Amino acid sequence: MTPFFNIDARIEEKSKQALALCKEQFDYIDEITEYNQLKVLNAFIKHGISESHFVSSTGYGYNDRGRDDLDKVWADVFAAESALVRHNFTCGTHTLCVALFGVLRPGDKMLCITGTPYDTIHNVIGIRGEGMGSLADFGVTYEQIDLDENGKIDLDEVSKRVNSDIKLVYIQRSRGYSLRPSITVEEVAKAVNVVKKANSKAIVMVDNCYCEFVDKKEPCEVGADLIAGSLIKNAGGGIATTGGYIAGKSALVEKCAYRLTTPGLGAEVGASLGMNRELYMGLFYAPHTVGEALKSAVYISSFFEQFGYDTIPKYNEKRADIVQSVGLENPQSLVSFCEGIQSGSPIDSYLTPEPWDMPGYDSKVVMAAGAFTLGSSIELSADAPIREPYYAWVQGGLNFHSAKICSELAAQKMLDKGMLKNV
Repeated sequence: MTPFFNIDARIEEKSKQALALCKEQFDYIDEITEYNQLKVLNAFIKHGISESHFVSSTGYGYNDRGRDDLDKVWADVFAAESALVRHNFTCGTHTLCVALFGVLRPGDKMLCITGTPYDTIHNVIGIRGEGMGSLADFGVTYEQIDLDENGKIDLDEVSKRVNSDIKLVYIQRSRGYSLRPSITVEEVAKAVNVVKKANSKAIVMVDNCYCEFVDKKEPCEVGADLIAGSLIKNAGGGIATTGGYIAGKSALVEKCAYRLTTPGLGAEVGASLGMNRELYMGLFYAPHTVGEALKSAVYISSFFEQFGYDTIPKYNEKRADIVQSVGLENPQSLVSFCEGIQSGSPIDSYLTPEPWDMPGYDSKVVMAAGAFTLGSSIELSADAPIREPYYAWVQGGLNFHSAKICSELAAQKMLDKGMLKNV
């Protein structure tokens, strides 16, 4: 019997079967986690991080040593020339927006080679919405190349389409609300080689959200010029309560800093307001926390396969992000699944998720997210647009054991409503 929670014996048996299948993947995740934890530790030691780095600055924030050295630590960890890590990036989309507007100018052409980006970036590019100040409003042209039939970057098409007119090539590694595979660092490396061969001056920018510390390498190590991500996803380790990062070539990061603050001041201003400690601590925790999230994803995949549900990726497939998709087949099962996840959350467990019109999305979204930090995707959450094919996208898990019971409670909720298959 599961202590403290009332879980049906049939669900517990499926859980045991699922867990037994996960051992090899868990061992591999532990290997990745240890490598990345040592990498982060080495960067902290190299830059002599001390308690004095946590001191708060106010006003202009001139000569904030903690802020400036955090950029250096971050650059080392992500194999970049420099980095811009700030609490005043409001979300991942904002961070990506700053990076795009930082390096693109009127008349430039942007080419996305991983199909249509996820919903919230559409207004930034100008795919949707008019008069909002999108890239399109400022004369930046957008084109895209769809992934091939296997969900991989179509390198032949990239070779044909990248020419001297292309200023920036955009790669979104994670899948958003789609069922295609996430993009591995190895795939990024192949794409970079093709792009640079066709146009050596083209900027390769990678949306790295959900992907940090999933592998031993990061995109800058294989030639990406610029990466960006959110601190309430992988890179903040569940400690950072807000923020984002941009890293890559120094000249490009500097332009992004000018966009974030003002031309001429860039990274030299911006008070830390007491946030330095949690940003350092979040980075230090990040490799371990990502490892726990990966174990959670592997287990959830294996567990719901036991009931006959489709899962993407499968529990034993190579992963490039922390996202796990579960095909619940109909709206009722999808919502019940999210209700079960919510019921096992440490925060707001008593609430019942309901589909709603979430800003930036074109259909109603149901979201289970009982998190210490609002919207944190490294903490266990489950969300989905209420549209076919009715998959839930699950991500995060600060620790595997709490994520495991959340998964069992999701199955229990579906069973209680007569919706769980194969029991």
